[in-house]
Amino acid sequence: MLKTSCLCGAVTVAIESPPEFINDCNCSLCRSTGAAWGYFTTGQVVTSGQTSTFVRSDRDTPAVAIHSCPNCHATTHWTLTDEFRAKMPEADHMGVNMRLFRGEALVGVEVRFPDGAAWSGEGDYAYRRPSFVVSDTEQF
Repeated sequence: MLKTSCLCGAVTVAIESPPEFINDCNCSLCRSTGAAWGYFTTGQVVTSGQTSTFVRSDRDTPAVAIHSCPNCHATTHWTLTDEFRAKMPEADHMGVNMRLFRGEALVGVEVRFPDGAAWSGEGDYAYRRPSFVVSDTEQF
C-alpha cells in the first residue's frame, strides 16, 4: 500500500500500487486544481477524512467531482458524479492526485502530457510533449 495525505494531514489517500500511468493534463480543470491524475477502480483506493467537493458548472453533465481538503485546500482525488453514473452505470473509476506522493514512490511510472486544452471532448486527444518514465534521475 502507498499512502499519502494533503498538506495538513486531514485527508489521506491510500492506493494498492502505483498507477499504470499519470496524466499531467493542461485542461482548465486539471490546471486549476494543480493535479496530475493516476486512475484506479474505486476498490483500489481508500480515502479518509472529510473533503470539500467541486463540480464544474460549465458542462451539461459534468463527469467528475473534485475532492479537496477543507483545511489546506489541497486537491486529493476525484470521483464520478451521480449524473455521470446514471448515464454510464458500468463506470467504476476515480482519479488520485499523484502530485501528493513522493517521487520515489512513483519510480517506473510513465507520465503523459495530454493536450486537454485543445481537446474537443470527443475522440482521442493529442499530446503536447513526449512522455517520460519516473526514475531516480527523472523525478515527477
